[in-house]
Amino acid sequence: MEIIRIPHIVHDTSNGHLLHGRSIGFVPTMGALHEGHLSLIKRSKDENDITIVSIFVNPLQFGQSEDFNKYPGDIEGDAEKLRKEEVDILFAPDKSLLYPEGFLTRVEVGKLSEKLCGAFRTGHFKGVTTIVAKLFNIVKPTRAYFGQKDFQQAVIIKKMVKDLDMPIDIVVCPTIREHDGLAMSSRNLYLNEEERKAAAVIYRCLVQTSEMIKSGIISKEKTRRFMKEKLLAEPLVREIQYASIYDPETLEEVEAADKEALLAVAVKVGGTRLIDNMLVKA
Repeated sequence: MEIIRIPHIVHDTSNGHLLHGRSIGFVPTMGALHEGHLSLIKRSKDENDITIVSIFVNPLQFGQSEDFNKYPGDIEGDAEKLRKEEVDILFAPDKSLLYPEGFLTRVEVGKLSEKLCGAFRTGHFKGVTTIVAKLFNIVKPTRAYFGQKDFQQAVIIKKMVKDLDMPIDIVVCPTIREHDGLAMSSRNLYLNEEERKAAAVIYRCLVQTSEMIKSGIISKEKTRRFMKEKLLAEPLVREIQYASIYDPETLEEVEAADKEALLAVAVKVGGTRLIDNMLVKA
């Protein structure tokens, strides 16, 4: 595996592969790699000639009171995992090379970025789309891979790619879960043992709500009330930021699940913010 830290070297390397007719799969990450990330990498390797993984903790997507300075990281451990997966290139740039002095540009997808997580993390998705657009320009992928756990992020990136005519296929892969259903996330490392057990309530809530909808109880108010009751039954759930049923394309809350809909949740377990979702058909 080649480790590259300088953007223009990655750019030139990718151009060389593309000129030789090789497809490039790209998995952008912030490190602290787990089985969820590795599932994206495996999919990329199955579908492309070259797989590139980036590790960069992007400061633009963190608010002032968020966890940028303590975000988990282990670049050596991550690199070893990538070697075992036979990744071709690890792109691990320095912040100063991606955001040099005087950097002013932002990429923003309106409306979609203001809903769900966007309502609670001001500027978060503007930071996400800015760094992803930069990485796409550097790596020049044929396909880029994202997990369903970050459903809103995937919807926003798809819209950015469509609106800006980027010749990239966005592939959304299933959420990888722990044995008790908790969606794998780097932020799970923040949970203590008691909080980790409590966090399983999120997946139980999604499953039970999905079953309720399939049985015919499909109104927004009943769905929202049911989800709130299930989540607050766990004492360590300190805050529910949102828990309801949404249109999977517009991310608008819907009145009833009369077609495929998105169940989405954001809660704080202890001091850790966790998100999850599930697609369901009535």
